[in-house]
Formats: sequence, structure tokens, C-alpha cells
Amino acid sequence: MIQKSEIRSQKSEAVIAALLVALAVALVFAAPVFAQNGEPTDDEVNAVAKQLYCPVCENTPLDVCPTQACAQWRATIKEKLIAGWSEQQIKDYFVQQYGERVLAQPSTRGLNVLVWVLPPIGFLIGAAALAYYLQQLRNPAPSVVAAPASAPPTDDDDDYEKRLEEELAKRR
Repeated sequence: MIQKSEIRSQKSEAVIAALLVALAVALVFAAPVFAQNGEPTDDEVNAVAKQLYCPVCENTPLDVCPTQACAQWRATIKEKLIAGWSEQQIKDYFVQQYGERVLAQPSTRGLNVLVWVLPPIGFLIGAAALAYYLQQLRNPAPSVVAAPASAPPTDDDDDYEKRLEEELAKRR
């Protein structure tokens, strides 16, 4: 028969083994974090740079711009990330230096709200106009009603026709 002390010792050994396995798994997942040595990767720098446009080149995202100036700005982003700045703080820094035109996504303050509001409104108006036009093509309006049938000819009309035909016969 197994004694209570043996059962307790087996349970404690199982708990210790489970803790060792959990520690090993944690170390495997933590290794990449320790390998970074506190320095941001190029992917982290480009994640911020993608949200900014090159202030020199027109319509070129900062993460793909080949100019020397953009390389310096990416280095600045890396320095700010090392210093512990957030993405928003870095974007605010670039906006302060070069204006809102460096943002890949315009802010939603002031007149910039129109950039977000007008395109959907224009799309809806265009869709409604197209639907109305297609409805008109499918169900055309009734054609213009012809003048009501004239009254039955009177004797005056017959006299006029006779005179007209006589005049025409004379000219032939």
C-alpha cells in the first residue's frame, strides 16, 4: 500500500516538472526579446515611417524613399524609438518640423474633416443619381399625348378643301 507521504512527493515532483517546462517555454519565447538589446528593428522603424511622407519628394512614403534626407529621417525615427517615444509623439514631431503635409493620413481637425466627409457624400449622391437614371431608363415616362382628335369636319372645312384643290389644279 502506498503511503500518503509518497503521494505527496509524487505530486510535488509533478508540479516541479510542470514549472520547469513552463520556464523553458517562457525562455524560448523571451529569447528574441533579449536579442534585440533595446534597439528597434528596421520593421519597427518602417512601421512609423510608412505613416509619414517625405517632405522633399512629392507623394513618396518615408519608408520607401531613396533620398539621403529620408535615410536621415528614418535614423531620427530610430533614435526617437530608442529614447522611448511613441509613434504618435514621433508623428507629432515631424508635423511640428514640416507641417501636416508629411502625414500619410490627414488629421480629423478643422477643414481636414472635409477630406473624410466629402468623398462618401459624393459617392452616395453619385450612386443615387445613377439609380435614378437607371430607373428612368427602365420605366420611361409616357410619351407626349397627341392633340385630341379633331371634331368631325364641317361644311366650312369641305369648302376650304374644295377651293384648295381647285387652286392646285389650276397651277398644274
